[in-house]
Amino acid sequence: MIPLQFEFVNPEFFWLFLALPVAIAWFLWKRKELTASVKLSSLKGLKTSSNWLAKLRPLLFVLRLIALSLFIVAMARPRFVDTTTKIKKTEGIDIVMAIDVSGSMLARDLKPNRLEALKKVASNFVMDRPNDRIGVVIYAGESYTQVPLTTDKAVVVNAINSISYGNTIEDGTAIGEGLATAVNRLKDSSSESKVVILLTDGVNNTGYIDPMIATELALAFDIKVYGIGLGTTGNAMAPVAINPNGSFRYANIPVVIDEDLLKEISKATGGKYFRATSTSKLEDVYEEINKLEKTEIEEFQYTSFEEYFRIFILWGVAFLLLEFLLKYTLFRSFI
Repeated sequence: MIPLQFEFVNPEFFWLFLALPVAIAWFLWKRKELTASVKLSSLKGLKTSSNWLAKLRPLLFVLRLIALSLFIVAMARPRFVDTTTKIKKTEGIDIVMAIDVSGSMLARDLKPNRLEALKKVASNFVMDRPNDRIGVVIYAGESYTQVPLTTDKAVVVNAINSISYGNTIEDGTAIGEGLATAVNRLKDSSSESKVVILLTDGVNNTGYIDPMIATELALAFDIKVYGIGLGTTGNAMAPVAINPNGSFRYANIPVVIDEDLLKEISKATGGKYFRATSTSKLEDVYEEINKLEKTEIEEFQYTSFEEYFRIFILWGVAFLLLEFLLKYTLFRSFI
């Protein structure tokens, strides 16, 4: 809803106001000539008194100037514009985020680590999609649904923020199972656009479902997959063992991501593959996905106008009539 706006349709008519100072100057110059006068050799024997009507005579010219000003404003067409925007139809997108939560997601090449960086960026992405249903699937050696498809963004964000590595599911990277679980959440969706954002920082090394079988399932249900490979190039400080006190032992190990697999999955389903080597690049990836997958909103604008030029014309005519009446009644003997 856009608030009322005041505007002039033809503001170029305001240039006519430049003629008013010329008219005033002409009136002052011709004032004495326009006044009737009688020349007498002497005023002796005549009673003299100041006549207040003669002093008020310039009022007639003022009334005419006011009338002209009102006509100029009327020609500029003042009006109020009321524009109302109504959304007739909103077609949201169903999105499932399949997130790798294996131990390698604790690597510190992103700050403070890959998992925490992802949680922040993914939460922002969710909040930027107000018209979509979003679900969350997490996977490592196996997978399960963290949040089913929902429009409640607070629930989704809280679920993402609660993700942690705690050996609650078997360690490993079952990309096929993660993708298959995400597809299962979307297969019954009636949305025209269905998307899986498949994120991993490793290679498929476990699970009962082959990633390409899961890809075929995505194709069968017309689901598009955007693959994201998370991790720097080269080496990264990542967990390699657990100390007796429960803390992780870190070592500098090579970053290995099965980019060929992610590219193949993305291409086959009509999606796109991205590599995020830093937090800023991860933000860029989600921003690009946000732009690629647009929510269709059909909106209509209704505009109404309330014209005010008639009021200025009526007042202008009223001032002209007042001048006419005064000229031929009260000031008649002086004109």
